[in-house]
Amino acid sequence: MELSEENIRLAIAGDREAFVELMKQTELQLYQTAWAIVKRPEDCDDAMQEAILKAFRSIHTLREPSYFKTWIFRILINECLKILERNKRTVAISDTTLFGGSQSNEYSAVDLRDAVDRLDENLMIVVVLHYYQDMSINQIANILQLTPAAVKTRLFRARQKLQQSYKDQQDQKEGKISYGTVY
Repeated sequence: MELSEENIRLAIAGDREAFVELMKQTELQLYQTAWAIVKRPEDCDDAMQEAILKAFRSIHTLREPSYFKTWIFRILINECLKILERNKRTVAISDTTLFGGSQSNEYSAVDLRDAVDRLDENLMIVVVLHYYQDMSINQIANILQLTPAAVKTRLFRARQKLQQSYKDQQDQKEGKISYGTVY
């Protein structure tokens, strides 16, 4: 869905209804992105609430309306990363057994979404933005404040890791022992 540049200009000028309309238009994409990063409903809600509040308070600083989407996603991702950092300090007992121990094959099956969720943060974020939110390399570079080459490198590494996850899953189904790839 293409955002109305007129609504963006009105929101920058202080029109609350225009801002609300922009949030309604981007809400689903923002929520999907937050969910892909933080993976917990309460954290998703916190990230969304903080991002929208910060956006509302600082929209007057947005100079170029065409960068609205990039700008709001950058705010959201920063909020998600803060939540992840906060959550790293709290380790749940179930997290320590997530990948260890004996599990039956039905529980160890890896689908694409699970494999993406297991990627390192910096790889997972570019995958989510590129493949789930259909953003271009340049848009992702602007959001994450990286060069396009860095985004391409992260996408390449993420695809390699996802391929390895798939190969490991297939080997496991065939009863082969896999020790993973050392990077």
